[in-house]
Amino acid sequence: MKQTRRNFIRTGSLTAIAGLSGINTIFGAMNNSASTRKFKNKGLSLRFKPYDLQLKHTFTLAGSSRTTTPVMLTEIMYEGITGYGEASMPPYLGESHETATRFLSSVNLEQFNDPFQLETILSYVDNLAPGNCAAKASVDIALHDLVGKIMGQPWYKIWGYDPAQTPNTSFTIGIDTAEVVKQKVREAPQFKILKVKLGRENDKEMIEAIRSETNVPLCVDVNQGWTDRQMALDMIYWLKEKGIVFVEQPMPKTAIDDMAWLTQHSPLPTIADEALQRLPDVKKVHGVYSGINIKLMKCTGMREAHKMLTLARALDMKVMIGCMTETSCAVSAAAQLSPMVDWADLDGSLLISNDPYKGMEVIDGKVTLIDKPGIGIRTI
Repeated sequence: MKQTRRNFIRTGSLTAIAGLSGINTIFGAMNNSASTRKFKNKGLSLRFKPYDLQLKHTFTLAGSSRTTTPVMLTEIMYEGITGYGEASMPPYLGESHETATRFLSSVNLEQFNDPFQLETILSYVDNLAPGNCAAKASVDIALHDLVGKIMGQPWYKIWGYDPAQTPNTSFTIGIDTAEVVKQKVREAPQFKILKVKLGRENDKEMIEAIRSETNVPLCVDVNQGWTDRQMALDMIYWLKEKGIVFVEQPMPKTAIDDMAWLTQHSPLPTIADEALQRLPDVKKVHGVYSGINIKLMKCTGMREAHKMLTLARALDMKVMIGCMTETSCAVSAAAQLSPMVDWADLDGSLLISNDPYKGMEVIDGKVTLIDKPGIGIRTI
């Protein structure tokens, strides 16, 4: 049986190998670097490289602004096939190039000769050290990409999802002046829903500026910016009149009782973001929020995101699949889950100017999955 499976793996690899000709320019100079692992056996091998995403616009949230996002690009190799992964590390997550390098340097995939042992391999990675969720996600995504390529199938097909059921993705409008906000809206005519960052003193000005340009549905992300529950409820009633469809993380994640009260009285669904990270948190936010926003960088990748989606659906919660500012690698990985969610916020790669990959596309505002093995990306 083992020999039969080995032959299947080698035969099934031919299609994937055909699409990987040439040298990845991002990793080409890494062969002799300290961040490249070379193993003497035929086990899995991991390599990684730091990269900085350049944002098209200054990205402003309720409590911070930035023009770049540090990421770590990873590759896992097995019998001539390469799987790609990514860790996106906006500063508020507490990870960096330094922490990711330290963690990934401790990951020894040499001991694993069967990439199909996803649970075993990723449990090992998860248990190496606490935290480091984005770095762990970069291994998870690369391993899923690798296994999908070996099987010759995209993950949405492996999971049995219908690509025709993908939702429209929102496009994010960061906090800014009214004129800049209007200009951002004009640059996004193809999107059927916009996501507006709120949480400062100009919340109503932001919404009014957008409404002067478009009548498309809006969702808002307050990033814990409201601290008074009655004020928050009054704002939500006002937002409902302006065509908002849900409110993401309106209050601090620690304000559990106030948040449960707000959800009970809110005319719009409330979505947990900062209050939710990993699988055990789904039950914790049940009854406090109407739904959850799953992000691969926070939950360690596709393996746990799939489990969170399944649990949330069992609890009759709304589900959103989100992202950070990311390349098409991580966004395409998250998109594999999109046919099963209520809302998608997968515009991360559209907010940057130096995406090294091509993958999932947004066509007329809709998440459009690519019928290619793994997570469906290629290097540019």
